[in-house]
Amino acid sequence: MTDTGLESGPSAASTTVADFTVQNNAFYKTAFQKIQDTNGFAWSWNTMAAVCGPLWGAARGVWGFFWMFLVLELFALVQIGRGLWGELGAEQLAKLERALNNIEKREAQAAELLANGDATGAEAKLKIAENLKKVATRAQEQADLASAEATTILLTGIVILVVIKLLEGLYANVAYEAQYLKWRTKPESQQSGIKTASLMFGSAMALAIVPLTLLRFTVTNPDQVLARLTSGLIGETIPITEFPVKKEYFSALSKRGDAGFDWAADNFSDTFDGITAGIRWCLDGLEILLLQTPWPVVMLVIVVMAYRLAGPRVAIFTAASLAYLAFMGLWELSMITVALIGAGALLCITIGVPFGIWFGKSKRAYAIAEPVLDFMQTMPAFVYLIPIIAFFGTGKPPGVLATLIFAMPPVIRLTALGMRGVPEATKEAAIAFGCSRRQLLFNVELPLALPSIMTGINQTILMSLSMVVIASLIGADGLGALILESLQYAAKGQGLLGGLAILLCAMVIDRIAQGSYRKNAGGS
Repeated sequence: MTDTGLESGPSAASTTVADFTVQNNAFYKTAFQKIQDTNGFAWSWNTMAAVCGPLWGAARGVWGFFWMFLVLELFALVQIGRGLWGELGAEQLAKLERALNNIEKREAQAAELLANGDATGAEAKLKIAENLKKVATRAQEQADLASAEATTILLTGIVILVVIKLLEGLYANVAYEAQYLKWRTKPESQQSGIKTASLMFGSAMALAIVPLTLLRFTVTNPDQVLARLTSGLIGETIPITEFPVKKEYFSALSKRGDAGFDWAADNFSDTFDGITAGIRWCLDGLEILLLQTPWPVVMLVIVVMAYRLAGPRVAIFTAASLAYLAFMGLWELSMITVALIGAGALLCITIGVPFGIWFGKSKRAYAIAEPVLDFMQTMPAFVYLIPIIAFFGTGKPPGVLATLIFAMPPVIRLTALGMRGVPEATKEAAIAFGCSRRQLLFNVELPLALPSIMTGINQTILMSLSMVVIASLIGADGLGALILESLQYAAKGQGLLGGLAILLCAMVIDRIAQGSYRKNAGGS
């Protein structure tokens, strides 16, 4: 049997359970012993938990019990509230009232037309009124049926609440015994005894959640009821059924955001122009190399490079992929795309790897940078285009910058992960043999972290590729523009062929990069 402190002798067991439960420890000692001696579910009853429900869990610090049964009890209370005071047929009664008003209006119009001698028009109005009377009859029947369901809903809610109370009484000791075992392992992590602060917090949560939820699901116009209850102090300004931030607040903040972007664009235009010029220079160089050179020459050079770096299998795959691009007439668009991917990935790696090394060595720096990286990765890619257009305009360089923001976090994170994964014993041994900090970095840490770094580079290349189509929205040419045109005109075949070309470009780049690393690693 597992040593839980209950079998170590009367005094030890008593003291251990007493230290944890503080109040009513004799009852809990017996309950815990019964649970531990039973295979399967132990039938152990806790009257206080059944009566107080979630508040018992809050007072004892069993927060899983508190939240689970608070939600379950709230569901039962909603049914009881709907049965007691819920206006179940309110929608049908409102429909009935509208139908009766329309009937009265149509009959008045018919009488007026008949008085003017227009029997045909009067007959049409009366026919509409007859149809409305049928609608009113159905609405009345449905309203009566909904009202008749109130008793059933009330009884259902009461039955559910009774069942929940039984579950609370049966499950409380099991949950508390599980918390006791955690407390035995790590006492500072679990609450012992009843804490007034925990009870007050649980009560505050219940008061904040239960009344408003009941009001929302049991009353037809909860905002109006809340306004009447608070004399307009809260209900009219903080509605509970609509989002509380009004459009005028959104409009005011958006105007301030526009003004901020305009100010930055005006005051730092030279900086933004310099960044754009640098990226454009890099792109122009790559495009001259890939586009101005005859395509058979470029193809031959790439295939030879694939063979030398990654082996014959990758070289064959590269040749087949490039042949597809050439013979489909997609060579020029593909090379523009490769230039965009290459520029973006090169910038990501050039900037990201040094940052990853720094963050891998400094926990404080990584703690500061982690929220920024989370923001860069989780923000929707289209949102990046807004500040990019505001500061850098449209075209290929802004597309590269959008790619830079979106695709750089993986190489930073995985480089930092690789650096942190280098064994401390290895570093201490290298230092003991006289390694300088520079030698330690380049000869020990980076080689050991290289698998993780290469994985980050792979992810960066693939994420750079995923931005090609999105960047085409702001004027970046290439295969992304072809896909965008296919989407606009529903050109399914064109879109599939263009998508396959993008896939082949990415696979060639990835296979050459990863194959080179694997070949070197295998050779060493």
